[in-house]
Amino acid sequence: MIEETSKEIIDQRIQMATDAYQFLKNTTIKERAVFMNTVADKIEALGEELLMTAHEETSLPLARLTGEKSRTIGQWRSYAKAVSTGIYTEARIDLSQPEKQKGDLRKYNIGIGPVVVFGASNFPFAFSTAGGDTASAMGAGNPVLVKVHPAHTKTSQIMADAITATVKELGWPEGVFSHITGTSNDIGAYLTKHKDIKAVAFTGSFNGGKALFDLANQREEPIPVFAEMGSINPVFAFEHLLKNRAEDLAKEYASSLTLGVGQFCTNPGVFIALKGESLNRFITALKNEIPGIAPVNMLHKGIFENFEKLKRIASTQSEVDVITEVNAEANEWQGRAIVVETTGKNFIKNNILSEEVFGPFGIIVACETPEEILQIAQHLKGQLTITITATEEDVRQNIKLINILKDKCGRLLFNGMPTGVEVVYAMQHGGPFPSTTDARFTSVGPDAVKRFVRPISFQNWPEEFLPEELKNVNSLQISRIVDGEIHSGSLKL
Repeated sequence: MIEETSKEIIDQRIQMATDAYQFLKNTTIKERAVFMNTVADKIEALGEELLMTAHEETSLPLARLTGEKSRTIGQWRSYAKAVSTGIYTEARIDLSQPEKQKGDLRKYNIGIGPVVVFGASNFPFAFSTAGGDTASAMGAGNPVLVKVHPAHTKTSQIMADAITATVKELGWPEGVFSHITGTSNDIGAYLTKHKDIKAVAFTGSFNGGKALFDLANQREEPIPVFAEMGSINPVFAFEHLLKNRAEDLAKEYASSLTLGVGQFCTNPGVFIALKGESLNRFITALKNEIPGIAPVNMLHKGIFENFEKLKRIASTQSEVDVITEVNAEANEWQGRAIVVETTGKNFIKNNILSEEVFGPFGIIVACETPEEILQIAQHLKGQLTITITATEEDVRQNIKLINILKDKCGRLLFNGMPTGVEVVYAMQHGGPFPSTTDARFTSVGPDAVKRFVRPISFQNWPEEFLPEELKNVNSLQISRIVDGEIHSGSLKL
């Protein structure tokens, strides 16, 4: 039984977070980096109990969880390193000059206030209690209240204990981090609508993310909701490459489609190509790959039931044919992969086929002409990823199409498959609506910190009262733009 955190306790936690924010505003980037590295150390020290608990709650294999734990530790450390460089403070100094009416102006970024983070079901470590949203919000200087995902509450508690222990060890206010439990949607709504909450981070379904976004925009003081809500991540296969690599491409696609039982937000749910011998070879090879993929437990009963419902709806649409599926017997909650085929015209006119089916479900879209492929590109909603499987000659012949696709996604791949993300500066995990609510930001990589800061400018302030990032003496040794030029030293006035 999952304990429902009462509204009275939530109010207390938010008040504690509000008070803690005043403390965090006066911490330096170096101090926050120490906090983040300490959290990473404590997560690293967590042993078999963490892995076994997550395995029992999510059915994810231990090898996958071991890798995800390492990724989570790496996130905290890489974000800490980025924060410590001062890159997200964006310190700007314009010194007083006779011709400047406003005198001395100095600007930098601070945290925006208490942030609510909603844990994700498919990544119990990397996108949940101690995931990238929590790390980036704290690195920016904000207290965090995590709304636990009910599918892995015990795992979440272990991670929460590591963060709480760090808060105590460093002597920071208790309100820096809070752990909120419960299954009711009312808790999430209450948190989002609370007047002292300043931002929300969410990874999950479109319905869940959009509901939070709408609630946040109906407030007297609207706040940002950074919701990553999924995507069909289409793959566009062009003729030259498909002709030369149809069989290899089928293996790559089948592997990506069924990785983790298709429970990745970058799962390539749609494969688009011209009708013809090359596509026929691809489909034949796919028929050899998919049936042999063993059914595996999905994350929890709710996800399994939703997958079964949505794949049944999509596969029984008019002009949709099942071309291959896993026929092996499956136990309760085990997802069986299926691939269907339809025409380009039908894909365009039937919006159901453009909706995400979270799980190992793929649609092959066979197009009559290159113009039809162009129409599909124009028809697409915003995506996290779009993949081009092509030769360089294919690209030269399809520049117009590719320019359209640039407007439709956050990450545009040239060959390879989109499943998996690297936790690096150049990663963009976020795209145009409805894949996310704000395409300007990423939820993966150090740049995720940017979501949770806002600028404040100081005019003609005495040196003593300026934040460390803006003082004449550059004690933090960060790069700053001084009178329009990059400057790393102290100012000699």
